Amino acid sequence: MLTKRIIPCLDIKNGRTVKGINFVDLRDAGDPVELAKQYAKLGADELVFLDISATLERRKTMHDMVLKVAEQVNIPFTVGGGISSIEDVDDLLHCGADKVSVNSSAVKQPELINELSEKFGSQCIVVAIDAKQINGEWFVHLAGGSIPTDLKLFDWAKDVEQRGAGEILFTSMNNDGTREGFANEALAQLSELINIPVIASGGAGTIQHFIDAFKNGKADAALAASVFHFGDIDILELKRELKKQNIEVRL
Repeated sequence: MLTKRIIPCLDIKNGRTVKGINFVDLRDAGDPVELAKQYAKLGADELVFLDISATLERRKTMHDMVLKVAEQVNIPFTVGGGISSIEDVDDLLHCGADKVSVNSSAVKQPELINELSEKFGSQCIVVAIDAKQINGEWFVHLAGGSIPTDLKLFDWAKDVEQRGAGEILFTSMNNDGTREGFANEALAQLSELINIPVIASGGAGTIQHFIDAFKNGKADAALAASVFHFGDIDILELKRELKKQNIEVRL
């Protein structure tokens, strides 16, 4: 049985880690380099670093920050934000990233997924999907959730898989920052629909929420930010509880 992964997420704006609710009302959560170092020591399986304003501000991901974080961690490290070309990915991998996450640019140029997968291998390419449920349907949103599209979550997830993505990071905008649990129904649908790993994101508030994401949502990994940043959940304690529930994790 494949082990389930616990992934802290560092949302970066102006060089600081931030966290909001439903993608707005951001507040400071600390220094990303220090947090990354701490999580690597505390048992995180991977880290995700998202430069959340890069696309909106039409600039590239902050390479200096990526270098500094990579120096501090010995676990897989995914970087996203403002990535739109083979050159961007090449630069980030040279800075120490293990994987890259593409979102808005992939929706605008779907063939980019094919190109990146062919050049770097599917294991390196994560497609992040920010989606919002509106009148019972899940719609993809771009640029840090600020731009709605007509693209439907499940159609896009299937397309992404066929184009060579190695993993999907699905964030429910409805659940994000609410601490009321992950969007398990949508997660379960995604897991049934596609054969690549699905990372659950948006809504973690308690250890039970992680248990539910793995058992009911059938997620392969669960990502969270504020519950880790503000010390509400200890990663090792979380993993011990998951183990008690017969959910396989690396301790």
